[in-house]
Amino acid sequence: VQLVESGGGLVQAGESLRLSCAASGFTFDDVAIGWFRQAPGKEREWISCISSTDGITTYGDSVKDRFTISSDAAKKTVYLQMNSLKPEDTAIYFCAAALAVLNCPRPTMSGYDHWGQGTQVTVSS
Repeated sequence: VQLVESGGGLVQAGESLRLSCAASGFTFDDVAIGWFRQAPGKEREWISCISSTDGITTYGDSVKDRFTISSDAAKKTVYLQMNSLKPEDTAIYFCAAALAVLNCPRPTMSGYDHWGQGTQVTVSS
């Protein structure tokens, strides 16, 4: 199982970025893919999740209405579109997979089985 994030970078406040999470080593059936982020000195924060079973998406309060998660099953890739970025969105962003699940797991790290290496997002003011 491998998850590879990409798309991070340095942007100014108000701009947008789209992160990608490319999955391999497992089928895209009955899985949930989540995005987390970790800022320096802070705990890893759950941001969003999408379930492959029903396509239901969920978001954390800090990113709701600004970020959108989506997936392309044929490419086994999950995206995180981030709009109206703020300096407080600066963090390393990780994607994670929960296998053999029908719904998104609880929004904590323990709900996920596999993790990517992360991609840095920096938002300047």
